[in-house]
Amino acid sequence: MTTAKHSDPLFPQTALRAPSEVMRLDRMGAFFPTRLSFMRTLIRRLANENAVVSRPVWEINSEGFGHAVYSLSLSGHIYSLVAFSTALPEDQRTDRVIAEAWDSSYVLYDGVPSDEDIARLKENTPKQEAGRFLERDLILSRANKSVRLFDHVVDRLAAGQQPDQSMLLSIGYLMRTTAVYGNGKFGIADRSRIEDRPGLKGPFQAEMLTVWLIRGFTHDLVEHVARSQSPDTFVSLDLDSKRYLGIGNATGLGMAPFLVSHPILINNWMLVREMALARVRALPTAEQPVIQDIRRLMDRAKQHLEQWNVVDTVQMAKIEKLRTEFASVMEMMSDTWLQGPNPWDRLIKDVSALSFECQELVVALVLEPHGSLIDGLTECMANDQILRLTPSMPLEKLKVILTENYNWALKVDLSLREETRLFWYVSEEKLEPRLGDRYEEEGAELEMPFDICKQIQELNRDLETLTAENSVAELLLQYPHYRQIVRRIQCSEMYPYSEIQDNLIGSKCLPINMLRCKLSFFGASKFDPKSDRWTRITLYQGAPLFDELQEQDADDWWLPVFGRLS
Repeated sequence: MTTAKHSDPLFPQTALRAPSEVMRLDRMGAFFPTRLSFMRTLIRRLANENAVVSRPVWEINSEGFGHAVYSLSLSGHIYSLVAFSTALPEDQRTDRVIAEAWDSSYVLYDGVPSDEDIARLKENTPKQEAGRFLERDLILSRANKSVRLFDHVVDRLAAGQQPDQSMLLSIGYLMRTTAVYGNGKFGIADRSRIEDRPGLKGPFQAEMLTVWLIRGFTHDLVEHVARSQSPDTFVSLDLDSKRYLGIGNATGLGMAPFLVSHPILINNWMLVREMALARVRALPTAEQPVIQDIRRLMDRAKQHLEQWNVVDTVQMAKIEKLRTEFASVMEMMSDTWLQGPNPWDRLIKDVSALSFECQELVVALVLEPHGSLIDGLTECMANDQILRLTPSMPLEKLKVILTENYNWALKVDLSLREETRLFWYVSEEKLEPRLGDRYEEEGAELEMPFDICKQIQELNRDLETLTAENSVAELLLQYPHYRQIVRRIQCSEMYPYSEIQDNLIGSKCLPINMLRCKLSFFGASKFDPKSDRWTRITLYQGAPLFDELQEQDADDWWLPVFGRLS
């Protein structure tokens, strides 16, 4: 893995935004997708390699049930999506993890599956967790239809008409995934099988490839069913509608702990994002083509915000405020303003008094036209390092790191019940993370170690019982339960963006902010919170179709809009 340094003499940059500014949940929960996202990175690679998607198998009946195979070559390896579409009784339709049947199920296969492989996968893939899988099965996934939109599109296309635009805008996908499993889960391949392959070694690249292929399958499936119903009057989806139809996803608490349990990886994601911003801010002037691009992108962002509507009153209020604030930013950025010195650094400073939503939208905006300057940083977002303990470190140094990097944790008043109200645990039934109320529910004794503030304060007190010359090893001989928190403290010295700087067990902790942060790195947009613990999103909305990878604008799909102005 290439490690991102905090600065590079070949690329001037301003000072990075401090972790104390970036790693707060309120800001993380306002992140927007950028050109550094995992989906954008994958599509750029596919486009650069002139990848071609083939469909060697299409065994789907007139009702839309059966199986299909899609194959492509990526960086010298062939990968195939094996898709299964099955009839799902309405009384079994649920997106919850307790589901045992789905409208469709998928495996990303390493290579081209034989007839025997397809037969094996046909038997096991629809069973998901209950199935049996082999090392060439890389990713396991399943999805349910948006029945209302899927049936509507079928009816309209069969009648020779395009689907209703308002329905496309309000839903935006034909199917939504309820899980995309990788990394050896349920017997599929371990990440070690692909971690050194150029096309898939980046974060979540195999998962993102799977979802993009699933999206194409949903397009083919809905057209196939419509054509089968009325071949004489059938019309294909127009390209605008087809591009706008992404893949839906409902994401809950299961994703949130990832940001806590992978500190080095999260540091790398954040550091790359902040380095990219620092490089752009250091540019002394804006060239005329970039100014034109920024104006085009601002118009698109404005249209995107107009089309982003949710039921959640808290998020909708933020969106409405963002619309007003972004309009003021657009008005401020006249040609004269943009032609002044250090325009991007001035812009970031000028919006610092606005909402986090507006600040982070502007961050994503200024990154977008500068691909040649920042895209290479995506090579530094993976991680092959292990969170290691340094037992020889003197306690004096450990204390200095703790005081400097965890001062935010020392300030939390844990004597207040509201600051210790929540506890994270794993459901015994489904092995999924959950959040409980310490003072209203049982189970706090099974708490996951996300009480970082509490651990820091207890360690800080116990450090006073030992001399500064003692080592970490001597500390842990006396207090072995501090092993994990000491590792995190030592990690923070080299990886400054490795820790969320908020109290994760306080009543004000909103897991939705953790979800949006991670999903923004995936490239998700149109966040649609259903509570403070789960959200709906859309993936690959506006992305190139299978046959559009060679188009000149294959990488130009930041912030999807329907009826795109630019």
